[in-house]
Amino acid sequence: MGTPSTRLPEGRYGRSSDERADRGLKIVGSLLGVVLLALIGYFAYHYVARNEISAQVIAFQAADDEVRVHLEVHKDAGASGYCTLRSQSADGAEVGRADFRFTGPAASIDKVVTLRTTARGTTAELLGCHAG
Repeated sequence: MGTPSTRLPEGRYGRSSDERADRGLKIVGSLLGVVLLALIGYFAYHYVARNEISAQVIAFQAADDEVRVHLEVHKDAGASGYCTLRSQSADGAEVGRADFRFTGPAASIDKVVTLRTTARGTTAELLGCHAG
């Protein structure tokens, strides 16, 4: 004689608790995946589409209490925003930091700005530009 089966007949007693748990986990996993994709899309749009101003330091000239910085700014026509510059001394200490605002209809601005310093600056570093 054979060994009696401990398996329940198919379809007779409904779904097992393991099958219900698997289905629940699939639903929760799908929802979390959709939320993650939405967040990635939002941050990608915010980073790429909203970055309306970019700039670069062309040259700079240091003096005892200021650094004159030749800055080239590219922006969307009519956009306004600001760029942050800083200067450091020879030992690496920050001696000056300032925001310079750019407005107007021009898409490209070539400007020399003066960054006041507390000591002689040896660098002129563009920290970033922001619209607004």
